[in-house]
Amino acid sequence: MAAVVIVEHRGAWRGEFEAIASELRGLLGAEALRIDHIGSTAVPALAAKDIIDVQVTVSRLDGGIAERLIAAGFTTPTHVVRHDHVPSGFDAAADDWRKLFFMQRPGARRCNIHVRQAGKPNQRYALLVRDYLRAEPLAAQAYGELKRRLAKALADPDDYPDVKDPVSDILHLAAERWALATGWDPARVAS
Repeated sequence: MAAVVIVEHRGAWRGEFEAIASELRGLLGAEALRIDHIGSTAVPALAAKDIIDVQVTVSRLDGGIAERLIAAGFTTPTHVVRHDHVPSGFDAAADDWRKLFFMQRPGARRCNIHVRQAGKPNQRYALLVRDYLRAEPLAAQAYGELKRRLAKALADPDDYPDVKDPVSDILHLAAERWALATGWDPARVAS
């Protein structure tokens, strides 16, 4: 794996997400219940890897969606069906954390496309943590600094997600408290 490179937030990321989302809407039509910009590139001022993360929410995960994305040239590094990291305190029911995972077509803008089922905890998690970091800029700033230091310090870049996941769990716990305090509702959030 290549070295992990963390860059300062780029204003162009929003427009790049919109272009990817528009293409996905054209490919998936009504099967895409919503398409959201998630991950660090979706949080203003947050340092991130220069990879646009996109969440496509569907009513159910099925082979038809995967077939359409593969036919359109989207790639997957290993397996199309994956399971997200299960945060501390969650039941690890396999179906609750399952997703379809794709990357950009060869030569296209780097992106990760996470297809998740509506109402599952992994679909909610991505929106909640994003919105929490948008609402709490000091938490976003601290998270960005941690990512920069982690990327520089790791001898093996493959260890990056293994070290970052427990930190994401801590963010998630704070985000859950924030959601309760603010009445956050994933059905009302914008991409």
